[in-house]
Amino acid sequence: MSSNEEVRLLIVKEGLTVKKLANMLVEKTGRHYTQSSLQQKITASSLRYDEMEDIAELLGYEIKIERKK
Repeated sequence: MSSNEEVRLLIVKEGLTVKKLANMLVEKTGRHYTQSSLQQKITASSLRYDEMEDIAELLGYEIKIERKK
């Protein structure tokens, strides 16, 4: 699953909107996010890893990298 699919799934799962998530990111990071800019990043799969970490943390998730078995 791609990062944009993961973020879309989390947004739906947590009952959020892109606008609400953008506002949460602004509060957490102090960086400028709007609904439009975040939606563009999600659509273009251009979220940086640190942005994915911030989103996961805000929503109570963690990102794990595990060796394949």
